[in-house]
Amino acid sequence: MIANPADLRRLVLFAVGALGVSCVMTQLALLRELLGAFSGNEMVLGITLGLWLLLMGIGTTLGRTADRLKNPLAVLFLAQILVALLPLAQVLALRGWRNAIFIRGAEVGVADTVFSTFVLLLPYCVVAGYALTLACSILNRRDDRSGAGRVYAADSLGSVAGGVVFSFVLIRFLDHFALLTVPAMLNLLAAAGISFASNRKLPAGLTLALATSVLTVVWLADLDGFSTGWLFQKQHVVERANSPYGKLVVTESDGQFDFIENGIPLTSTRDDQHVEEAVHYALAQRPEARKVLLIGGGISGTGREILKYSVSEVDYVELDPLLLALGRKYLSDNLADSRIRVINTDGRLFVKRTGDKYDTVIVDVPDPSTAQLNRFYTAEFFAEIKQALAADGVLSFSLGHYENYVSPELARLLASARRSLQTSFTNILVLPGGRVFFLVSDGPLFTNIAARVEQRQVQTRLVNGHYLDAMLTADRLADIQRAVAQPAAVNRDFSPMLYFYHLRHWLSQFNTGFGFWQAALLVGFGIYLARLRGAAVVLFASGFAGSALEFVLLLAFQVLCGSVYHQVGVIVTVFMAGLALGALLANRSRRREEAETDESALRAPHSAASRRLAFLAIAIAGFAVLLPFLLPWLNRMGGSAWSLLAVKGIIALLTLGLAALVGLQFPLANRLEDKGSGVVASRLYTADFVGAALGALLASTWLIPVLGVTGVCLLTAGLNLMGGAVVQFRKTAI
Repeated sequence: MIANPADLRRLVLFAVGALGVSCVMTQLALLRELLGAFSGNEMVLGITLGLWLLLMGIGTTLGRTADRLKNPLAVLFLAQILVALLPLAQVLALRGWRNAIFIRGAEVGVADTVFSTFVLLLPYCVVAGYALTLACSILNRRDDRSGAGRVYAADSLGSVAGGVVFSFVLIRFLDHFALLTVPAMLNLLAAAGISFASNRKLPAGLTLALATSVLTVVWLADLDGFSTGWLFQKQHVVERANSPYGKLVVTESDGQFDFIENGIPLTSTRDDQHVEEAVHYALAQRPEARKVLLIGGGISGTGREILKYSVSEVDYVELDPLLLALGRKYLSDNLADSRIRVINTDGRLFVKRTGDKYDTVIVDVPDPSTAQLNRFYTAEFFAEIKQALAADGVLSFSLGHYENYVSPELARLLASARRSLQTSFTNILVLPGGRVFFLVSDGPLFTNIAARVEQRQVQTRLVNGHYLDAMLTADRLADIQRAVAQPAAVNRDFSPMLYFYHLRHWLSQFNTGFGFWQAALLVGFGIYLARLRGAAVVLFASGFAGSALEFVLLLAFQVLCGSVYHQVGVIVTVFMAGLALGALLANRSRRREEAETDESALRAPHSAASRRLAFLAIAIAGFAVLLPFLLPWLNRMGGSAWSLLAVKGIIALLTLGLAALVGLQFPLANRLEDKGSGVVASRLYTADFVGAALGALLASTWLIPVLGVTGVCLLTAGLNLMGGAVVQFRKTAI
């Protein structure tokens, strides 16, 4: 064993920091992989994040056995090796799993997604969670009462470093296998250091040899290309690359190019139906239009189709620079005309800031399957579009698929869109084409589209009289009108009901009845929550608040500032930095008090730690209550460059403040419950992870859409007030 306590502490904390780097980079890489494998929406994100945190909590629960280990450093050595190697194996397994287990091309339901995600995440998350409490136990054996707080801070700092390196450096240049070798090398180095310092030189040498082998295999073997081929066995993959917004794959089959991002088809060279419907339904309303705004869809040929009219300028706004680059490479004709001005930015942000007036605006983005996409279907966005339209200008977009039957879920989806449009526009025309198209204006709208297109002598391949006679029949039009007349809520930025309706529509395609596993999970959570005591209640509440309110702040940032990737990455990194800052401040305060206070005072049942922990819970509750009042005020600051910069700074400060409050609590809770064992750290970590898991899962998929931002904030405030009351007025034993 290592004789010097200071050397031991530094070595263990380095291992925990390497674990933090690995956790955040593995989580981000696997999130992308899971989205690609299961064509994910916000539900898949919520399932993944919730299961990740829940399984980490299970790992920390198992870590309570660490105090009984005879050689904990040897176990930590093995854990670091597993943490290094498992992510690479997980990516390989995930890419093979999708087509080996499920029917190729078929959508995977919620139950199968949960099962698959659980199986794939289980090994890594349990090992990583166990390693955290094992590190706390090792430091506790050396009478380091602030050991758990140090571990929490080291893990948070590692997560900050991993998030920055992943988001701003590596993702632009490396595939997921090459990227995951970076944390693998760090953790293998930590394992070798533990073994060498413990006078076990042979395992240390073997670990370094293993690191060299991993580097060699990843460097020489094209693991990414080989495993990507598993997902597209009947197509030739001509391009694959990572962008800040996901993994983009371009495939070719019989001369047809398909663009797939995160497993979702974006466009195809033979998608004539969608391109012609998106253009001609809109331009037939205003065939004399001179200036057109196109948000999304340009690489598929929509911009070129618009130019069949007497349009002098098309402003095409696209967020992903990689998508534009590959579009120019493989579909260069679609963007070649000088009248198409390509603008690489967020569409919502562009509309908010532009001073131009457009005769027609075509929004060609996917359905609101995520909170990010929902921003293009809200009442606030429609009001911003109206400001960018010329007098009697037309807005056009499509939503959902209609095949002679409108389900109740689809009806609510369409009705919500119509109610949201009515807040800004007088006239709304809904057409049941291949998709359901909404045409809106304060001027007149026309249903004789074929005649108006032919009058302008515009050549079309599909949208003609024969096609429209079949699609726009009286019974189909009446069916759609009945659907949009159904009662539904207005979709707003901070109450994204359309996203919730879309989620319900997606779930209706699968058998999602309440079954045994759902009941077992609900009962398990209920039993766990009933057994929470003392400081663990506070950490459960703060974990919930950290996840739920961070999601609220990310949603606010997207709405107010646009989905600008680097800034969103900054917000996430700022949150992790706030956790580390809070933990470091709490640890520093502990060391100062230990130097000034005797042992009996430090262990008083209702010590200063108890009062501070209750105060922090009340502070988080106050933060949650103020947030719904602050966000609308930020929304009124305008769209100028300076006001936008101020909004970004305020949201970053809010994120830092929230995370610091959450980060302060763990060291204080550990001090309050301190019994000199890893059992306490295990229980506190578990409470934190379970609370965060529920916050991530519920806030991203159900709470915000149903309750809105205000409801979620008030619920979070109540939960933290309850936690503060428990720790202040009840016995603190867990």
